[in-house]
Amino acid sequence: MNKPATVAGTLLAAAAALTACASGTPAVSASGANGIQLPPTSGVFDYQLGEIADRVDLGDGPAEIDVVVRDATAEPLEDAYSVCYVNGFQTQPAEAAFWLSQDDLLLRDAGGDPVVDPDWPDEYILDPSTPDQRAGILEVVGPIIDGCATDGFDAVEIDNLDTWTRFDEIDMTGAHALAAAYVERAHTAGLAIAQKNAAEMTPLLHDELGFDFAVTEECGAWAECAAYTEEYGAHVLQIEYPDALEQHAATFGEVCDQPDRAPLAILRDRALVAPGSAGYVYRAC
Repeated sequence: MNKPATVAGTLLAAAAALTACASGTPAVSASGANGIQLPPTSGVFDYQLGEIADRVDLGDGPAEIDVVVRDATAEPLEDAYSVCYVNGFQTQPAEAAFWLSQDDLLLRDAGGDPVVDPDWPDEYILDPSTPDQRAGILEVVGPIIDGCATDGFDAVEIDNLDTWTRFDEIDMTGAHALAAAYVERAHTAGLAIAQKNAAEMTPLLHDELGFDFAVTEECGAWAECAAYTEEYGAHVLQIEYPDALEQHAATFGEVCDQPDRAPLAILRDRALVAPGSAGYVYRAC
């Protein structure tokens, strides 16, 4: 599984925010072992990447949102527990030129060309295999995480944790070390940090690397929600998409009836368009 396409601003602007501070004041349901605030496990959840680049009139969308995920370039939603989306192991489309100038940080093929994700061909693959490469990647992505805190987000979601499983050239130990560095960076900034997908890696990510909660796409369609809820309990945010449910001959109602689903489970359109746009879908269990 992979994520829906997102729209992000330039990486250089985000990387200018170097000062970290904890922020955000919505009520939450629990604290992690390290005192980091975890997301609520009840209320209204929405996944607002892509077209919703900043605070908008939600129109026919859910009102009084309690938990929301938004791009790092967007504003956190006032009075909601806001999770900041960060692509930690691949590049965002708008950042291609910047990352191409950091050629030692990108995975290269035998001919020396940067490797792209075949499912998302406008994203290059980062290579965290060596300590120097990890340090270079963290010099870029770390300030984005810091900026999420400075902007008032409560948590960060790190996408593509499982990229190394799809590219044999990436060292597994190096990928895990970069993930651990993201956890440390987020916690230092006062942010909780979410595992994104990668169901088979959940015990490692939660028990050994210290991720605080999970954001999962299509776990109901793939019947793998227990991989998250058995580790994180109720602190799982679940997004389903109509095309995945159709592929598995399932309905959203059936997903809502699954005993191991997350308390906050929603159905969204794959493109994550804004309310009022053609194709917009939003349902909650």
